[in-house]
Amino acid sequence: MMAALVLYNYAVGIRSSRVVERRCVEDVACRVIAANRAPDHATVARFRARHQDALSELFVQVLGLCRDAGMVRVGVVAVDSTKLAADASLAANRTLDGLRREAQRILQEAAEIDAREDELYGDQRGDELPAELADPSRRAARIRELLDAAERRAAEVEAERAEMVARHDEHQAQTGKRKPGRPAMRTLTKEEREAVAATKYNVTDRDSGIVRHRGMLVQGYNVQTAVAEGQVILAVRATAIAGDAGQLAPTVADAEQNLTRAGIDPAIGQVLADGGYWHTSQIGQLQQQGREVLVPPHQRKRGRQASPEPAAMQARLSEPETQRDYRRRAQIIEPVFAHIKHHRQITRLLRRGQHAVQAEIDLIATTHNLLKLYRHPPATA
Repeated sequence: MMAALVLYNYAVGIRSSRVVERRCVEDVACRVIAANRAPDHATVARFRARHQDALSELFVQVLGLCRDAGMVRVGVVAVDSTKLAADASLAANRTLDGLRREAQRILQEAAEIDAREDELYGDQRGDELPAELADPSRRAARIRELLDAAERRAAEVEAERAEMVARHDEHQAQTGKRKPGRPAMRTLTKEEREAVAATKYNVTDRDSGIVRHRGMLVQGYNVQTAVAEGQVILAVRATAIAGDAGQLAPTVADAEQNLTRAGIDPAIGQVLADGGYWHTSQIGQLQQQGREVLVPPHQRKRGRQASPEPAAMQARLSEPETQRDYRRRAQIIEPVFAHIKHHRQITRLLRRGQHAVQAEIDLIATTHNLLKLYRHPPATA
Protein backbone atom coordinates (compact mmCIF):
# COMPACT_ATOMS: atom_id res chain seq x y z
CA MET A 1 0.00 0.00 0.00
CA MET A 2 2.76 2.45 0.94
CA ALA A 3 4.70 1.68 -2.27
CA ALA A 4 1.57 2.33 -4.34
CA LEU A 5 0.93 5.55 -2.42
CA VAL A 6 4.46 6.84 -3.05
CA LEU A 7 4.42 5.87 -6.74
CA TYR A 8 1.03 7.45 -7.41
CA ASN A 9 1.95 10.75 -5.78
CA TYR A 10 5.30 10.91 -7.58
CA ALA A 11 3.46 10.24 -10.84
CA VAL A 12 1.30 13.34 -10.31
CA GLY A 13 4.27 15.45 -9.13
CA ILE A 14 3.63 15.26 -5.37
CA ARG A 15 6.74 14.38 -3.35
CA SER A 16 6.27 16.21 -0.05
CA SER A 17 5.37 13.73 2.70
CA ARG A 18 3.19 16.37 4.41
CA VAL A 19 1.21 16.95 1.22
CA VAL A 20 0.81 13.18 0.81
CA GLU A 21 -0.57 13.05 4.38
CA ARG A 22 -3.18 15.70 3.54
CA ARG A 23 -4.09 14.00 0.26
CA CYS A 24 -4.86 10.76 2.13
CA VAL A 25 -7.74 12.74 3.67
CA GLU A 26 -8.74 15.05 0.82
CA ASP A 27 -7.93 13.21 -2.43
CA VAL A 28 -10.18 10.34 -3.56
CA ALA A 29 -7.43 8.44 -5.37
CA CYS A 30 -5.11 8.56 -2.34
CA ARG A 31 -7.94 7.48 -0.05
CA VAL A 32 -8.61 4.47 -2.30
CA ILE A 33 -4.91 3.51 -2.37
CA ALA A 34 -4.60 3.90 1.41
CA ALA A 35 -7.89 2.05 2.07
CA ASN A 36 -9.19 5.12 3.93
CA ARG A 37 -6.23 5.07 6.27
CA ALA A 38 -4.29 8.25 6.89
CA PRO A 39 -0.57 7.61 7.44
CA ASP A 40 1.13 10.69 8.84
CA HIS A 41 3.97 12.44 7.05
CA ALA A 42 6.64 10.90 9.30
CA THR A 43 5.47 7.40 8.34
CA VAL A 44 5.60 8.29 4.62
CA ALA A 45 9.06 9.89 4.93
CA ARG A 46 10.47 6.98 6.98
CA PHE A 47 9.08 4.43 4.50
CA ARG A 48 10.65 6.24 1.56
CA ALA A 49 14.03 6.51 3.30
CA ARG A 50 14.05 3.01 4.81
CA HIS A 51 13.11 1.26 1.57
CA GLN A 52 14.84 3.58 -0.92
CA ASP A 53 16.94 0.77 -2.44
CA ALA A 54 13.89 -1.46 -2.95
CA LEU A 55 11.97 1.44 -4.48
CA SER A 56 14.89 2.08 -6.86
CA GLU A 57 14.67 -1.56 -7.97
CA LEU A 58 11.16 -0.84 -9.22
CA PHE A 59 12.74 1.07 -12.12
CA VAL A 60 13.99 -2.17 -13.71
CA GLN A 61 10.69 -3.94 -13.00
CA VAL A 62 8.71 -1.18 -14.71
CA LEU A 63 11.17 -1.31 -17.61
CA GLY A 64 10.26 -5.00 -17.91
CA LEU A 65 6.56 -4.10 -18.02
CA CYS A 66 7.29 -1.61 -20.80
CA ARG A 67 9.12 -4.40 -22.65
CA ASP A 68 6.06 -6.68 -22.35
CA ALA A 69 3.89 -3.89 -23.78
CA GLY A 70 6.22 -3.57 -26.78
CA MET A 71 7.27 -0.04 -25.85
CA VAL A 72 11.05 -0.49 -25.56
CA ARG A 73 12.84 -0.02 -28.87
CA VAL A 74 16.56 0.35 -28.24
CA GLY A 75 17.90 0.61 -31.77
CA VAL A 76 18.32 4.37 -31.20
CA VAL A 77 19.13 5.84 -27.79
CA ALA A 78 19.45 9.56 -27.03
CA VAL A 79 21.63 10.76 -24.15
CA ASP A 80 21.31 14.18 -22.55
CA SER A 81 21.31 15.81 -19.14
CA THR A 82 19.16 18.19 -17.18
CA LYS A 83 19.86 20.19 -14.05
CA LEU A 84 17.81 19.75 -10.87
CA ALA A 85 18.30 22.05 -7.90
CA ALA A 86 19.53 20.39 -4.72
CA ASP A 87 17.96 20.86 -1.30
CA ALA A 88 20.80 23.27 -0.54
CA SER A 89 21.73 26.88 -1.13
CA LEU A 90 24.59 28.45 -3.04
CA ALA A 91 25.19 30.54 0.07
CA ALA A 92 26.06 27.36 2.00
CA ASN A 93 29.26 26.82 -0.03
CA ARG A 94 32.57 27.26 1.76
CA THR A 95 36.19 27.12 0.63
CA LEU A 96 38.88 25.42 2.73
CA ASP A 97 39.65 28.69 4.55
CA GLY A 98 35.92 29.34 4.90
CA LEU A 99 35.41 25.93 6.54
CA ARG A 100 38.23 26.65 8.97
CA ARG A 101 36.67 30.00 9.88
CA GLU A 102 33.23 28.39 10.25
CA ALA A 103 34.59 25.65 12.51
CA GLN A 104 36.42 28.25 14.61
CA ARG A 105 33.26 30.39 14.82
CA ILE A 106 31.15 27.45 16.01
CA LEU A 107 33.68 26.42 18.67
CA GLN A 108 34.05 30.02 19.85
CA GLU A 109 30.27 30.45 19.96
CA ALA A 110 29.94 27.24 21.97
CA ALA A 111 32.60 28.42 24.42
CA GLU A 112 30.88 31.80 24.84
CA ILE A 113 27.50 30.14 25.44
CA ASP A 114 29.06 27.81 28.01
CA ALA A 115 30.66 30.76 29.80
CA ARG A 116 27.42 32.75 29.89
CA GLU A 117 25.39 29.80 31.14
CA ASP A 118 27.98 28.89 33.76
CA GLU A 119 27.61 32.42 35.08
CA LEU A 120 23.80 32.24 34.85
CA TYR A 121 23.12 28.71 36.13
CA GLY A 122 26.23 27.84 38.10
CA ASP A 123 26.35 24.07 38.68
CA GLN A 124 22.68 23.65 37.77
CA ARG A 125 21.73 22.27 34.37
CA GLY A 126 20.12 24.70 31.90
CA ASP A 127 19.68 24.80 28.14
CA GLU A 128 23.43 24.94 27.61
CA LEU A 129 23.61 24.85 23.82
CA PRO A 130 21.30 25.31 20.86
CA ALA A 131 20.46 22.14 18.94
CA GLU A 132 22.99 22.69 16.14
CA LEU A 133 25.83 22.98 18.69
CA ALA A 134 24.65 20.40 21.22
CA ASP A 135 24.03 17.64 18.68
CA PRO A 136 27.35 16.45 17.24
CA SER A 137 25.58 14.86 14.29
CA ARG A 138 24.35 18.20 13.02
CA ARG A 139 26.05 21.36 11.79
CA ALA A 140 29.28 21.29 13.82
CA ALA A 141 29.92 17.68 12.83
CA ARG A 142 29.17 18.47 9.18
CA ILE A 143 31.64 21.36 9.24
CA ARG A 144 34.30 19.09 10.76
CA GLU A 145 33.58 16.37 8.20
CA LEU A 146 33.79 18.79 5.28
CA LEU A 147 36.95 20.37 6.67
CA ASP A 148 38.57 16.94 6.88
CA ALA A 149 37.49 16.21 3.28
CA ALA A 150 38.89 19.55 2.06
CA GLU A 151 42.21 18.97 3.81
CA ARG A 152 42.37 15.41 2.42
CA ARG A 153 41.81 16.79 -1.08
CA ALA A 154 44.62 19.31 -0.62
CA ALA A 155 46.91 16.49 0.55
CA GLU A 156 45.88 14.34 -2.44
CA VAL A 157 46.84 17.12 -4.86
CA GLU A 158 50.26 17.40 -3.20
CA ALA A 159 50.69 13.60 -3.32
CA GLU A 160 49.74 13.48 -7.03
CA ARG A 161 52.34 16.15 -7.77
CA ALA A 162 55.01 14.27 -5.78
CA GLU A 163 54.14 11.01 -7.57
CA MET A 164 54.48 12.67 -10.98
CA VAL A 165 57.87 14.14 -10.02
CA ALA A 166 59.01 10.68 -8.86
CA ARG A 167 57.96 9.13 -12.19
CA HIS A 168 59.92 11.78 -14.12
CA ASP A 169 63.00 11.26 -11.91
CA GLU A 170 62.80 7.48 -12.34
CA HIS A 171 62.52 7.81 -16.13
CA GLN A 172 65.53 10.14 -16.25
CA ALA A 173 67.58 7.82 -14.01
CA GLN A 174 66.83 4.80 -16.21
CA THR A 175 67.24 6.43 -19.61
CA GLY A 176 69.45 9.41 -18.94
CA LYS A 177 66.88 11.56 -20.75
CA ARG A 178 64.13 13.79 -19.58
CA LYS A 179 60.64 12.34 -20.00
CA PRO A 180 58.80 13.77 -23.05
CA GLY A 181 56.27 16.47 -22.41
CA ARG A 182 56.18 19.32 -19.97
CA PRO A 183 58.79 19.14 -17.20
CA ALA A 184 57.46 18.15 -13.78
CA MET A 185 57.21 21.06 -11.35
CA ARG A 186 58.65 20.22 -7.94
CA THR A 187 55.93 22.15 -6.14
CA LEU A 188 52.37 23.11 -6.95
CA THR A 189 52.01 26.00 -9.34
CA LYS A 190 50.29 29.18 -8.26
CA GLU A 191 47.25 28.25 -10.36
CA GLU A 192 47.01 24.80 -8.72
CA ARG A 193 47.27 26.27 -5.21
CA GLU A 194 44.57 28.80 -6.05
CA ALA A 195 42.35 26.06 -7.49
CA VAL A 196 42.65 24.00 -4.29
CA ALA A 197 41.94 27.05 -2.13
CA ALA A 198 38.95 28.06 -4.28
CA THR A 199 37.30 24.60 -4.27
CA LYS A 200 33.92 24.95 -2.57
CA TYR A 201 32.13 22.47 -0.31
CA ASN A 202 28.44 22.75 0.52
CA VAL A 203 27.68 22.43 4.22
CA THR A 204 24.05 21.44 3.59
CA ASP A 205 24.47 18.79 0.88
CA ARG A 206 28.14 17.94 0.51
CA ASP A 207 27.53 15.74 -2.57
CA SER A 208 25.83 18.49 -4.59
CA GLY A 209 27.73 20.83 -6.87
CA ILE A 210 27.48 24.21 -8.56
CA VAL A 211 25.92 23.66 -11.99
CA ARG A 212 24.82 26.11 -14.65
CA HIS A 213 21.19 26.09 -15.78
CA ARG A 214 19.79 28.58 -18.29
CA GLY A 215 22.68 30.96 -17.68
CA MET A 216 22.34 30.86 -13.88
CA LEU A 217 24.47 29.12 -11.26
CA VAL A 218 22.47 26.59 -9.27
CA GLN A 219 23.41 24.39 -6.33
CA GLY A 220 22.23 21.06 -7.62
CA TYR A 221 22.85 17.90 -9.61
CA ASN A 222 23.44 17.19 -13.28
CA VAL A 223 21.12 14.28 -14.11
CA GLN A 224 22.47 12.13 -16.95
CA THR A 225 19.66 10.39 -18.83
CA ALA A 226 19.43 7.76 -21.56
CA VAL A 227 16.10 7.55 -23.40
CA ALA A 228 14.90 5.10 -26.04
CA GLU A 229 12.46 5.68 -28.86
CA GLY A 230 8.97 6.10 -27.45
CA GLN A 231 10.46 8.32 -24.70
CA VAL A 232 11.05 5.44 -22.28
CA ILE A 233 13.85 6.21 -19.82
CA LEU A 234 16.55 3.52 -19.79
CA ALA A 235 18.94 5.02 -17.22
CA VAL A 236 19.30 8.06 -14.96
CA ARG A 237 22.36 9.01 -12.95
CA ALA A 238 22.89 11.96 -10.64
CA THR A 239 26.30 13.66 -10.75
CA ALA A 240 27.64 16.86 -9.22
CA ILE A 241 29.80 17.49 -12.31
CA ALA A 242 28.48 20.49 -14.20
CA GLY A 243 29.72 19.47 -17.65
CA ASP A 244 28.70 16.47 -19.75
CA ALA A 245 32.14 15.60 -21.17
CA GLY A 246 33.13 12.10 -20.10
CA GLN A 247 29.56 11.09 -19.19
CA LEU A 248 28.52 9.44 -22.47
CA ALA A 249 30.05 5.96 -22.07
CA PRO A 250 29.03 5.54 -18.38
CA THR A 251 25.43 6.52 -19.19
CA VAL A 252 25.23 4.08 -22.12
CA ALA A 253 26.74 1.38 -19.87
CA ASP A 254 24.06 2.05 -17.22
CA ALA A 255 21.36 1.76 -19.89
CA GLU A 256 22.80 -1.57 -21.08
CA GLN A 257 22.91 -2.91 -17.54
CA ASN A 258 19.29 -1.95 -16.86
CA LEU A 259 18.16 -3.48 -20.16
CA THR A 260 19.92 -6.75 -19.35
CA ARG A 261 18.38 -6.88 -15.89
CA ALA A 262 14.95 -6.24 -17.40
CA GLY A 263 15.40 -9.16 -19.77
CA ILE A 264 15.92 -7.03 -22.88
CA ASP A 265 18.71 -7.66 -25.37
CA PRO A 266 20.69 -4.39 -25.12
CA ALA A 267 21.17 -4.05 -28.88
CA ILE A 268 21.82 -0.31 -28.81
CA GLY A 269 22.75 0.43 -32.41
CA GLN A 270 22.84 4.24 -32.53
CA VAL A 271 23.71 6.74 -29.80
CA LEU A 272 22.73 10.40 -30.19
CA ALA A 273 24.03 13.20 -27.97
CA ASP A 274 24.73 16.91 -28.18
CA GLY A 275 28.16 18.52 -28.55
CA GLY A 276 28.75 18.73 -24.80
CA TYR A 277 29.36 14.97 -24.77
CA TRP A 278 32.25 15.06 -27.24
CA HIS A 279 34.98 12.85 -25.81
CA THR A 280 37.28 11.30 -28.40
CA SER A 281 38.29 8.17 -26.48
CA GLN A 282 34.77 7.38 -25.23
CA ILE A 283 33.26 7.83 -28.68
CA GLY A 284 35.96 5.56 -30.11
CA GLN A 285 35.21 2.99 -27.41
CA LEU A 286 31.49 2.96 -28.27
CA GLN A 287 32.25 2.74 -31.98
CA GLN A 288 34.52 -0.26 -31.38
CA GLN A 289 31.55 -1.97 -29.74
CA GLY A 290 29.73 -1.74 -33.08
CA ARG A 291 27.57 1.30 -32.35
CA GLU A 292 27.06 4.35 -34.49
CA VAL A 293 27.69 7.45 -32.40
CA LEU A 294 26.54 10.87 -33.56
CA VAL A 295 27.93 13.73 -31.49
CA PRO A 296 28.88 17.13 -32.95
CA PRO A 297 32.62 17.63 -32.30
CA HIS A 298 34.16 20.56 -30.48
CA GLN A 299 35.59 23.30 -32.64
CA ARG A 300 39.37 23.14 -32.38
CA LYS A 301 41.21 26.15 -31.06
CA ARG A 302 43.05 28.30 -33.56
CA GLY A 303 46.61 27.18 -34.09
CA ARG A 304 46.08 23.64 -32.78
CA GLN A 305 46.53 20.63 -35.04
CA ALA A 306 43.20 19.09 -36.03
CA SER A 307 42.82 15.41 -35.07
CA PRO A 308 41.16 13.07 -37.58
CA GLU A 309 38.23 12.03 -35.33
CA PRO A 310 36.41 15.41 -35.22
CA ALA A 311 36.92 15.89 -38.95
CA ALA A 312 35.48 12.44 -39.68
CA MET A 313 32.49 13.06 -37.41
CA GLN A 314 31.87 16.47 -38.98
CA ALA A 315 31.91 14.90 -42.43
CA ARG A 316 29.51 12.20 -41.26
CA LEU A 317 27.08 14.76 -39.80
CA SER A 318 27.11 16.76 -43.03
CA GLU A 319 25.40 13.93 -44.89
CA PRO A 320 21.64 14.52 -45.38
CA GLU A 321 20.66 11.06 -44.11
CA THR A 322 22.78 11.45 -40.98
CA GLN A 323 21.36 14.91 -40.34
CA ARG A 324 17.88 13.39 -40.45
CA ASP A 325 18.95 10.70 -37.96
CA TYR A 326 20.55 13.25 -35.63
CA ARG A 327 17.45 15.45 -35.57
CA ARG A 328 15.67 12.60 -33.81
CA ARG A 329 17.76 13.29 -30.68
CA ALA A 330 15.62 16.24 -29.61
CA GLN A 331 12.40 14.44 -30.53
CA ILE A 332 13.32 11.48 -28.32
CA ILE A 333 14.71 13.10 -25.18
CA GLU A 334 13.59 16.72 -24.87
CA PRO A 335 9.88 15.87 -24.26
CA VAL A 336 10.97 13.68 -21.32
CA PHE A 337 12.55 16.65 -19.54
CA ALA A 338 9.57 18.85 -20.45
CA HIS A 339 7.15 16.35 -18.95
CA ILE A 340 9.13 15.96 -15.72
CA LYS A 341 10.05 19.61 -15.14
CA HIS A 342 7.05 21.46 -16.59
CA HIS A 343 4.05 19.12 -16.51
CA ARG A 344 4.92 17.47 -13.20
CA GLN A 345 6.71 20.56 -11.84
CA ILE A 346 9.71 18.59 -10.55
CA THR A 347 12.57 21.08 -10.63
CA ARG A 348 14.05 20.69 -7.15
CA LEU A 349 15.18 17.61 -5.24
CA LEU A 350 13.89 17.08 -1.71
CA ARG A 351 16.55 14.73 -0.37
CA ARG A 352 20.24 15.22 0.39
CA GLY A 353 23.30 13.12 -0.28
CA GLN A 354 24.30 11.17 -3.40
CA HIS A 355 22.60 7.90 -2.42
CA ALA A 356 19.32 9.51 -1.34
CA VAL A 357 19.24 11.81 -4.37
CA GLN A 358 19.81 8.86 -6.72
CA ALA A 359 16.91 7.03 -5.05
CA GLU A 360 14.67 10.06 -5.57
CA ILE A 361 15.68 10.38 -9.23
CA ASP A 362 15.04 6.66 -9.72
CA LEU A 363 11.51 7.18 -8.41
CA ILE A 364 10.98 10.12 -10.77
CA ALA A 365 12.15 8.03 -13.74
CA THR A 366 10.11 5.00 -12.64
CA THR A 367 6.90 7.00 -12.46
CA HIS A 368 7.65 8.64 -15.82
CA ASN A 369 7.81 5.18 -17.40
CA LEU A 370 4.67 4.13 -15.53
CA LEU A 371 2.81 7.09 -16.99
CA LYS A 372 4.05 6.18 -20.48
CA LEU A 373 2.87 2.62 -19.88
CA TYR A 374 -0.52 3.84 -18.62
CA ARG A 375 -1.06 5.94 -21.73
CA HIS A 376 0.27 3.33 -24.17
CA PRO A 377 -2.52 2.05 -26.42
CA PRO A 378 -3.14 -1.67 -25.96
CA ALA A 379 -2.11 -3.98 -28.79
CA THR A 380 -4.99 -5.04 -31.01
CA ALA A 381 -5.54 -8.69 -31.88
